[in-house]
Amino acid sequence: MAVFMITSEYLALSGTDHSPHVKSAVLTVDASQLDSTDMASGGWTEAEPGMKSGQLVVTWQDDVTSGSIDGILWSLFGTKPTFELRPTSASVGVNNPKYTGSVLCTNTSIGGPVGDLAAKSTTWPTSGTVTRATS
Repeated sequence: MAVFMITSEYLALSGTDHSPHVKSAVLTVDASQLDSTDMASGGWTEAEPGMKSGQLVVTWQDDVTSGSIDGILWSLFGTKPTFELRPTSASVGVNNPKYTGSVLCTNTSIGGPVGDLAAKSTTWPTSGTVTRATS
């Protein structure tokens, strides 16, 4: 079994690479569970897959200078940009799949504790299909 340490994750929004501002990016996808238990289930619950959903959680290294990440995230607030997330910044392939879709930018923030590096975290729901590709 191969394992790896995340050191160069790639995240693009609307086709623009924002990886230099990303401390962490996690895409989670889920399928809801529909109860299909009936009298013939033999005392066991049965389930069918339901609607799929996801969310992209990103911790950003903040920067409020002109044209940097604070302004970019503010301009995306309330919109649905496309995203591409890869485990590494290397080319897409069987050992570096890309996950793509759209997210609804529902939040952004500013501020933090005294003495800490400026950072912000966003949690955005996916909107529509999320795909995984190796080419």
